[in-house]
Amino acid sequence: METFFNFFQSYFPALIQYKYLFLFLGAAIEGMNTIILAGFLVSIGSVALLPAFLLSVLGQTINGYIWYTVGYFAGAKPIDKWGRKDPKSRRIIEKVEKYFEKHSGRAIVFTKLTWSLTIATLIMAGSFKYDLRKFGWYNFLGSIGWTALTFFVGYFFGQSYKLLLVYLKSVFYVLAFLGGAIAIIYIIKISFRSAFVRSLFLADRIKEFSDKMKNGIDKFLSDREE
Repeated sequence: METFFNFFQSYFPALIQYKYLFLFLGAAIEGMNTIILAGFLVSIGSVALLPAFLLSVLGQTINGYIWYTVGYFAGAKPIDKWGRKDPKSRRIIEKVEKYFEKHSGRAIVFTKLTWSLTIATLIMAGSFKYDLRKFGWYNFLGSIGWTALTFFVGYFFGQSYKLLLVYLKSVFYVLAFLGGAIAIIYIIKISFRSAFVRSLFLADRIKEFSDKMKNGIDKFLSDREE
């Protein structure tokens, strides 16, 4: 583990000296990879658990406010530019918009766990001028859930690396383990996104089916009365 710290101390001394500041700024600006790194560093004993986790949650919460502000002042233009590039993306965004209109709080929390829909939903909340107090609460809840999941994956890979430390002394193995943690989180986010999008389309299919059933029953009863 000393090799890892010596590497960063030699080439990136500021990262070691101001590690908590960089973790906070990274969580606020970049997000996922920084939080994975935070969990990894806690696991190997480089940073303390409580401040690293709380700073990650705070950074993610601020990140939510940043994208809310973008939507508040820019409206839906960013979503129109990046989220409606093709018919499939356009349909998904429209479904998310409808879901947000009905279940705004749940949309903010759930999409925090998804790939590519997080920023779109946060911008959407701002463009709709969604109540800031409510947004703050749901944004905070989503940030806690997302940070806990990501943090845990980083921590798990750190523990795994510690078990193999006697064999893997090079800093490049540390980076490989971090890369594995990042890959796992990408898979989780993509899986959550797929499940969330499928649920949106399934709800429409169920509603369409129930409407057809209702219309069929109404027609049958009206024919019997005649």
